[in-house]
Amino acid sequence: MSSIPEIFGCNVFNETVMKNKLPKNIYKNLRRTMEKGEPLDTETADVVANAIKDWALEHGATHYTHWFQPMTGSTAEKHDSFISPGPNGTALMEFSGKALIKGEPDASSFPSGGLRQTSSARGYTAWDPTSYCFVKEGSLYIPTVFVSYTGETLDKKTPLLRSMDALSKTAVRFLKLFGNENVTRVTSTVGAEQEYFLIDKNKFDRREDLVLTGRTLFGAKPPKGQDLDDQYFANLKPRIAAYMAELDEELWKLGIYSKTKHNEVAPAQHEMAPIFTTSNLGTDQNELAMEIMEKVALRHGLVCLLHEKPFEGVNGSGKHNNWSMSTNDGQNLLDPGDTPMENLQFLTILCALIKGVDEYADLMRLSAASAGNDHRLGADEAPPAIISMFLGEELDAVLKAIEEDGVYKTKAKAFEIGVNALPSFPKDSTDRNRTSPFAFTGNRFEFRMVGSSDNIACPNTLLNTIVSEELDQFTEILEPHKNSEHFEDEVKKLLKDVLKKHRRIIFNGDGYSPEWVKEAERRGLPNYPSTVDCMPHYTDEKNLRILRKFGIYNREELTARTEIHLEKYSKTRRIEARTMVEMARKQLLPASLEYLDKLCTAIACKKSVGIVSKAEEQIAAKLNDLCDSFYDSIERLEKQVAAACEIKEVQKQAEFYHDYVLAEMDIMRSIADEIELNMPLSYWPIPTYSEIIYNV
Repeated sequence: MSSIPEIFGCNVFNETVMKNKLPKNIYKNLRRTMEKGEPLDTETADVVANAIKDWALEHGATHYTHWFQPMTGSTAEKHDSFISPGPNGTALMEFSGKALIKGEPDASSFPSGGLRQTSSARGYTAWDPTSYCFVKEGSLYIPTVFVSYTGETLDKKTPLLRSMDALSKTAVRFLKLFGNENVTRVTSTVGAEQEYFLIDKNKFDRREDLVLTGRTLFGAKPPKGQDLDDQYFANLKPRIAAYMAELDEELWKLGIYSKTKHNEVAPAQHEMAPIFTTSNLGTDQNELAMEIMEKVALRHGLVCLLHEKPFEGVNGSGKHNNWSMSTNDGQNLLDPGDTPMENLQFLTILCALIKGVDEYADLMRLSAASAGNDHRLGADEAPPAIISMFLGEELDAVLKAIEEDGVYKTKAKAFEIGVNALPSFPKDSTDRNRTSPFAFTGNRFEFRMVGSSDNIACPNTLLNTIVSEELDQFTEILEPHKNSEHFEDEVKKLLKDVLKKHRRIIFNGDGYSPEWVKEAERRGLPNYPSTVDCMPHYTDEKNLRILRKFGIYNREELTARTEIHLEKYSKTRRIEARTMVEMARKQLLPASLEYLDKLCTAIACKKSVGIVSKAEEQIAAKLNDLCDSFYDSIERLEKQVAAACEIKEVQKQAEFYHDYVLAEMDIMRSIADEIELNMPLSYWPIPTYSEIIYNV
């Protein structure tokens, strides 16, 4: 492998390439577009397009594609060649500014929640110049947004870009209160830690449930799971190390700062963590990383599983969304700083977050809601479905001192909370909390609830919007006192009021404990265990108000997204249920009956010569009862799915799948897993958990 600096970003039309390939005036025009959102004029667009085309051809590209993120949960691309007819039957390689900036995919073939009908097909992709173009597999990839002919957003990236603009505007205005006159832009940043499982492809191919749903619908717990805690940070097996080495190289070529790799807690589970970048670029790179993970795995005879809960009884996979805000002059706004005024600014932003997370906990919860993540939340080291914030003892003590006009004590000194006397905080002044959905970790918040297969655009869109709303409110309150000698007193008064009303969202204890569920209920915190419970709150008036206020969604777009999520939940459950029925009827039940028949034949033969096998008779009786119960469950599940399909209203259908279909799936699984434990391995038709998670 070449050195990392040599290969890093070699397939990306990044800042360095732009400077080398573009005339100075064109480069300046493009930078203004990237930084300020100014439209490109036709001449500039044509020059940029030609330069990108020439660069792409040098890197082996023959086609280009507008790469976007529809509401399917994955990315989409349609490839067109650079070829144009030339004289005398020759071919020219051409690419115009118009082709760079705008594309036209079919908008009726993607989920739209009723915004688009089958007969209304026109949609548009538009280049997002804030995210770099790149070359992959012979095509130039152009990151774009996706909207309908009538202007509604049909993707996950457009709302994210809108929320970033909203956050920048409100945060810049807010920061001027604290003397930051030179800040012109604030950008939300993210580092998405990506967890995943790697299993042998031969085993994967023999499991219809993994192939069709991404998770095991059947499977008894193995004798050893993660009981010994011997997987986490363990030495990498040669096959895994080879995979990770190639993965890093492929990611580095695409400009993705893959920084950390290690074994995770569950057997066959691993993690890749990148360096922080802007939220829109981080979203693009995470979608790209998931795609590369899956493709590289196949080259090693492996399959990368990104489902949140592919295996019962061991940890599921999350995507810890580390979120912060940075200014154009280099400040991290969630870094407490070294001076009292920086400290005061930090505490005010912190209280804005406390207020926002408390008031919009439903938005936070639903931003990480999916059928897959429902299996993960609250189980095996995933945070619970109840939204709370972890701040740590020291920071919490500072807030309590502010709230109570008390004294904050450090090891070295006691500080009267008269604002100016506030001390700086060491970044690692407190422990970490793995059970908290939203935990402060020194200079950022870690949103641990997000699922491993999720697109991080939605969580960051809603988080940006919530913070925009709270900073806007704070600015309205404090701006009249900006130049007053009482400004710090007014800030302290505001913080006290916020803490008095919203302290309930702060919880530094064990989020897994049953006591926390009761305590959260006592505090009045919402608890939405499933997607079906939380998704209808998308369109609550308080949520619609802020999303419309900052131009993120209109009512129709929000209603459509609610419908899309609920439809996807129902379809996912339907596919899972039908897969269970097919596997049960065609594989598991026949294998069980075949072994039962052989067992009964052996018992009959022995009885004919006067031999009684108590063990065989008891096993046969138990298996016979289990097979009968298994058959009855198959019949019930088929009827439940049929009944669900008859329900037309999306919310009621999703509720039926959750309350009845999923419940019957759990019953069928428990019966099948009991049968598996009583069957010889040679008769069981699908790979067991032990074979899958310990065979790489």
